[in-house]
Amino acid sequence: MTPLAETSGRFDPARFDEAVRRFARANSEDPNRISDGDELRPRELVDAERLVRWLARIEPEASEALKLAAHCQHLERWKIPRSSYPEGRTGYLQWRKELSRFHAACSAEILRGVGYDEETIQRVQIINQKKSLKLDADVQTMEDALCLTFLEHEIDEFAAKHPDDKIVDILRKTWRKMSGRGHAEALRLRYSDRVGALVNKALL
Repeated sequence: MTPLAETSGRFDPARFDEAVRRFARANSEDPNRISDGDELRPRELVDAERLVRWLARIEPEASEALKLAAHCQHLERWKIPRSSYPEGRTGYLQWRKELSRFHAACSAEILRGVGYDEETIQRVQIINQKKSLKLDADVQTMEDALCLTFLEHEIDEFAAKHPDDKIVDILRKTWRKMSGRGHAEALRLRYSDRVGALVNKALL
């Protein structure tokens, strides 16, 4: 499995770094705070940093577009809260669809602002929107990194709010989206006793 498209042009470290700075500056405005070590920091900024670390771990030779996509996957997500849409799966899917359009527009504005070409911008959007999952190596790598970020940092909080059968269902769905490489990394993680038992149950 290989990336379905390669972006053109020579890598410009200064342009890349400026794009990353602008993504981080936008996410640092998130009013929601979460614990990160000994301090409370903007949620979306922390989430982006965690995703970037997982990407570097599982794909050290990631393409420029994939690295950019990791920095802007959930760019300014707090501006369209889940509560602004109806409860239930229909409302959830509407929310996700609107978020996808919003993230694509926000990331494109920043990338154009620092001089990226339309081919690169479109490639970043394809990865962020996870098109051709299982067929496109970059998209699959992004999915693996997202799932691993969830399993390492969010599953305990999520599990505390839901019954066991709901968690098992989520774990099975998460597992199906991941590649063999993602599975191997997930099995190396340390889980709480409850979550570890539910992981084992989900994989039966």
